Amino acid sequence: MIDFLVPRGSTFAGEIDNLFLIITAVVGFWFVLTMGMFLYMMVAYRRREGVHAEYITGKEPELKRWITIPHGIIILCDVVLIVGAVRVWYMVKQDRPEKGDEVRIVAQQWAWTFYHAGPDGELGTPDDIAVVDELHVTVDTVYHFSLESRDVLHSFSVPTFRLKQDVIPGRKITGWFEPTRLGEYDIQCAEMCGIAHGVMGARLFVETEAEHAAWIERMTAMAAK
Repeated sequence: MIDFLVPRGSTFAGEIDNLFLIITAVVGFWFVLTMGMFLYMMVAYRRREGVHAEYITGKEPELKRWITIPHGIIILCDVVLIVGAVRVWYMVKQDRPEKGDEVRIVAQQWAWTFYHAGPDGELGTPDDIAVVDELHVTVDTVYHFSLESRDVLHSFSVPTFRLKQDVIPGRKITGWFEPTRLGEYDIQCAEMCGIAHGVMGARLFVETEAEHAAWIERMTAMAAK
């Protein structure tokens, strides 16, 4: 369902989608059940002529079980959701695979600057390629990234990767992704960062190795002019 609306474009996108679906199913089940019970009680115990109101303390065992039993089941459901969330968190945020390439991302009001390694293949050297609002990556390659902000809070959001990471001034935040789908996709700022927050978008280009090499060559030639 989620993949139909926003295509999955990274190795961990499916895990995040599955977690959302499980949460939606569990919470949705209890929501529908609770609303159904409320509706039933409103109809079954509505005011009627000749029927007097009855005071109920709530301590009666036959009534308390309507609270204690669902409460216990909900706690078990919560444990399942917490275990699933911790598992996905560890995979996405903690267990970083060995990098194949690297990119530096700098946020500012109201643009993204992406620093790619130049022909020497090393980031942080004089031949680095800096591009505003365009991120070019190679498909099936593990990327490590670092996030920085030059001014206020921002949030680096790539819906097709199921990636969203806040960018905090004064801190360098690291992460990773591995693109799996060729194409052109949206990058957004998902944190209110000022008057032009709504137009702080960028484009993600997932390319083949040959396409990416050609792009590096083209950008290097332009910088040399």
